[in-house]
Amino acid sequence: MKKTIIILVLLLAFSACKNSDSTKNEKIKAASWLIGNWADKSGEGSLTENWVELNDSTFQAQSYYVKEKDTLHFESITLQQKGKYLVYNAAVKGQNNDQPVAFKLSLGTAQQLVFENLKHDYPQKISYTKITSDSMIAKISGIQQGKPSSEEFSMKKIK
Repeated sequence: MKKTIIILVLLLAFSACKNSDSTKNEKIKAASWLIGNWADKSGEGSLTENWVELNDSTFQAQSYYVKEKDTLHFESITLQQKGKYLVYNAAVKGQNNDQPVAFKLSLGTAQQLVFENLKHDYPQKISYTKITSDSMIAKISGIQQGKPSSEEFSMKKIK
């Protein structure tokens, strides 16, 4: 009887561990649709974001805006699940001493990711909205020079 109870306790403990592993990093797993190469090309220039999965809790991206042959904007992005939080860290070349600025996930669904940092100068909000498996809208918004401002990019998956 005692052995049966011990075996049941061990099975329950094993089962509980297995269930917690399956929910581990669920927020970043839900964002896996970002993985790939995305572009928004217009007459003004081309915005490109290339997302890769580093491990089960971290994605990384390079984002750059090119006009003709000039790179006008370059950004390194890390999306990382830390415990129950999903954090978007953006380091923009030439801004904030090239140090990353953290934005926490404020809304996460299968179709949309919204990250916010209300203390940042601009943007305060970064969002990605999945339209189809090969199209999304990336948007930055907030208050800039005392006025509401936003920029929206219709991105297509190129790889």
